[in-house]
Amino acid sequence: QVQLVESGGGLVQAGGSLRLSCTASGSTFSSYTIGWFRQAPGKEREFVGGIPWSGGGTYYADSVKGRFTISRDNAKNTVYLQMNDLKPEDTAAYYCATRNRPYRSVAWIEEDYDSWGQGTQVTVSS
Repeated sequence: QVQLVESGGGLVQAGGSLRLSCTASGSTFSSYTIGWFRQAPGKEREFVGGIPWSGGGTYYADSVKGRFTISRDNAKNTVYLQMNDLKPEDTAAYYCATRNRPYRSVAWIEEDYDSWGQGTQVTVSS
């Protein structure tokens, strides 16, 4: 089973940028679609975006479209979430996760993902 570790979170002012990393262990990482989710205090976890195992055809939630970009470097077993023009409403714990089977498409619901990282906190001040 793939194990994931997120990093790169922190405190940033509105309008700023952060790049989150999701690094995986295991040689089968390149076979798995990765999703990014976030959870703000008192709210349910929500889909942010995802990148297929093939690397093409990324998907984003409407709330982040045009500001966030997901990419992957399979040689480094890492998926990135580049976040630009951050807003206070982006404040949340961010999680990456693998689809529950290899070679699957991006899914929008968390039940379709099984291996999760521990999360990294992003705080955007106004």
